[in-house]
Amino acid sequence: MADNKNCFYGNMPRECVTLSVNRVLDSCRDKDCFEDVKVFLSENGQEIIEKTGNLRVKCTEVVWTSLTVEPVKFNRGFYSVEVRFYVKLTLEACICPGKVTEFEGLAVCEKKIILYGGEGNVSIFRSGDDNGFCSQPFSESKGNSLPFAVCEVADPIALSLRTVRAEEKCGVCCCYADELPDCVTSCFNSRFGGDGYDQNGRELLVTLGFFSVIRLERPGQFLVHATESCVPEKECCCEEIDPCSVFKHMEFPVGEFCTGFAPKSTMQSGGARKKDCGCK
Repeated sequence: MADNKNCFYGNMPRECVTLSVNRVLDSCRDKDCFEDVKVFLSENGQEIIEKTGNLRVKCTEVVWTSLTVEPVKFNRGFYSVEVRFYVKLTLEACICPGKVTEFEGLAVCEKKIILYGGEGNVSIFRSGDDNGFCSQPFSESKGNSLPFAVCEVADPIALSLRTVRAEEKCGVCCCYADELPDCVTSCFNSRFGGDGYDQNGRELLVTLGFFSVIRLERPGQFLVHATESCVPEKECCCEEIDPCSVFKHMEFPVGEFCTGFAPKSTMQSGGARKKDCGCK
């Protein structure tokens, strides 16, 4: 910008520059518990749960999350955010004493919240990779621009796992196996054996605890002070390092061996702490 004002920070010039970033308009954190969520099983999963009820969840992983933003009627500036979590479950089954079999499953959980996202009456257009000569422009959004929803979620905690007869209704049944997105099914080593429902068999239900942060953002322009980045002075080191020399200079991890109590430290005169074990 021609009218930017230059200033100095120490011995380095500092310039006022304009940045285009996403501004957080509203956010919230949640601790959710989804009870008795139906688990879509892999091909051999249904056969395994028919043989044993001795099951446990080995690990959980959120493989994908879909976010849908819709304006709230009669309440301008507020938006409902529908969040759907797709959780990959690695399960273990004890078929017989000493024999553990692993199989995979998928749990789908949904929630809806309302956040403030401001108002926007402009269409946002940005150039894409295919936006060149004689090409169709790429539109990021059309009409009344909606805010962007962002979800940060930790891998959930499996609180319980149980099997029920198929005629019992599960707590959350939001989709079928054939409706799952391809980006979700590609995360599994085997295909799903069906929608998890067998009238003559059993179903697997899991209870999951989620910690998540959800926010609404809109693009904005801000004027900030910036200092130009310089070339680093540190040189890249490609020499071989003696691992024993590196290990020798590492401090002993005292805290890893203390269970519940901090290590005692003796005091020298003047109140300085003496760094030894106190042994004579």
